[in-house]
Amino acid sequence: MRILFLDIDTLRADHLRCYGYHRNTSPTIDSIAAEGVRFENYYCSDAPCLPSRAALMTGRFGIHTGVVGHGDTAADMRIQGRGRGFRDRLAVESLPAVLKSAGFRTVTISPFAERHSAWWFYAGFREAHDTGRHGMESAEEITPAVIEWLESNARRDNWFLHVNYWDPHTPYRALADFGNPFENDPLPAWLTGDVLQKHLQAVGPHTAREINMYDNAENPRYPRHPGEILDMRGLRRMIDGYDCGIRYVDGHVRMILDVLEKAGVMHDTAIIVSSDHGENQGELAIYGEHATADHPTCRIPMIIRWPGARRGHVDRGLHYNLDLLPTLAGILGKKPSLRWDGRSFAPALFEGRDCGREYLVLSQCAHVCQRSVRFGRWLYMRTYHDGFHLFPKEMLFDLEADPHEEKDLAVERPDLCREAVYRLAEWHDRAMAAAGWEPDPMWTVLKEGGPYHARGHLRAYCERLAATGRGWAVEELKRRHPDEFQ
Repeated sequence: MRILFLDIDTLRADHLRCYGYHRNTSPTIDSIAAEGVRFENYYCSDAPCLPSRAALMTGRFGIHTGVVGHGDTAADMRIQGRGRGFRDRLAVESLPAVLKSAGFRTVTISPFAERHSAWWFYAGFREAHDTGRHGMESAEEITPAVIEWLESNARRDNWFLHVNYWDPHTPYRALADFGNPFENDPLPAWLTGDVLQKHLQAVGPHTAREINMYDNAENPRYPRHPGEILDMRGLRRMIDGYDCGIRYVDGHVRMILDVLEKAGVMHDTAIIVSSDHGENQGELAIYGEHATADHPTCRIPMIIRWPGARRGHVDRGLHYNLDLLPTLAGILGKKPSLRWDGRSFAPALFEGRDCGREYLVLSQCAHVCQRSVRFGRWLYMRTYHDGFHLFPKEMLFDLEADPHEEKDLAVERPDLCREAVYRLAEWHDRAMAAAGWEPDPMWTVLKEGGPYHARGHLRAYCERLAATGRGWAVEELKRRHPDEFQ
């Protein structure tokens, strides 16, 4: 048995052709989906990068691991403390550790641990290959290491290879000679000139006037990545840059599959394609960032082609990324840990049976502090720190009618908001009890001054707002965030 896990950072599900996108961004990934199971409603429990992969590797919510942010206390895994043995629990309960105990040679080719000082990420891996550029790698810097490893090891039995690509992540970096295969393709239909005009008045980091978080600076090394969007031409540069990153990495996935084919092991190699989070491209007026607990940020692709499993099947149940660990453990005959929050979705994979959850709770504490509830056709979002976006406390979106979150229905549907708040409270009570009433790490983030990416910038940002015709927002930002002006 061989398992290849293609972990493509910032890969938004609905920008893949197999998820319904109108552009041909993903022919290779589409071919994997055609031979496997595609999960339609698969979400990271905690966004963005660091919290998401902490949940993936531990099978636990951020409220339990403590990893919900990008800095300070909330960026570190909670120590086990009393009861820790000679080795901690990650040595036996993490995703690679469980696979290793099942007899797999566990290998990662990724800069992730180095990027975030997330040394726990290595727990259970027998080999770790750091590609050396802290997540600024382009695919042509990663694929040679993957091919070299496969050419030496592909024919061996029982290996798990985790490969981490970063090309869809900002800054968009596909090589210049790759060209632009989408230059004649229409933009997503919802992104009209009228929508862009509204977005030009939006406030907050990574909005149309500040793609570079708090300003419009550009890096000449990355010509595909704009500093601001002022017109439809700039909007095309943004969307094309992202989509080119996806198509570019898709070509490198093809190279890896070709090596497996040449080695004669493609037929009995399980292939998993997923991501840590998605990417807003205009939703909530945010571009090129994964800064909220909303649908485009937290929904991720999950495609599994597993020998003996369903082929060409689409599962529509609600699942978390942290469900992968108990799923793999169960398939391989390993007993699940009582500490895992994840649930196996193996019945969907092998029987085509719906085993999704009734609802999901999604969290974000690196750019904003938000928790959201995904239930039925609805997404309810509750904001505790707005990250300088001036979000209302509650937002509600009908994802079937409005997948790009253009119309907030919270005022019109207080009944649904109340239902969502009940579910959120129910989840929180259970999670806190399971944590032994350790402090909720979101409250720790707020106590320590707010989200990591929303500290120390507001004074200068207000000056920019005044200079760009959005001074109307300054007084409200000062009212909401007085500590930033002291």
